[in-house]
Amino acid sequence: MKLTAEINRKSFKKQVRQQGFTLLELLVVMVIIGLLAGYVGPKYFAQIGKSEVKTAKAQLDSLSKALDQYRLDNGHYPSTENGLEALNTAPADEEKWRGPYLQKKAPNDPWGKPYQYKFPGEHGEYDLWSFGNDGTAGGSDEAADVVNWE
Repeated sequence: MKLTAEINRKSFKKQVRQQGFTLLELLVVMVIIGLLAGYVGPKYFAQIGKSEVKTAKAQLDSLSKALDQYRLDNGHYPSTENGLEALNTAPADEEKWRGPYLQKKAPNDPWGKPYQYKFPGEHGEYDLWSFGNDGTAGGSDEAADVVNWE
């Protein structure tokens, strides 16, 4: 009986020592993970650019609503000089201002640059836009301007 227990213990120790992964198995797993990352990565980062454009459009919509509320109270949109700051701080020449029209300061676009505002606008009563991720006028795809007049 003692001899059988001793043999069982030795064979158990051998099994414990032999558990684990070989270098070849680890390399195969690493190659599979690399292939998956190479396939999924570009698709994931392409979606990030699209979400920034959607965020910019949503922010433009929110700013447009605040500008419309400003117009209802004051009878006109803020001047280009007063800009979007007029939505949070009363301009000196506005007696009917009932703001603030935004809970916080006007946000920057998703690329960290301020939104552009012009009154009177060339495409509507006012123009409100972002230059996109390249920060310059024009562009295509994610670099295209995001505007309120389309």
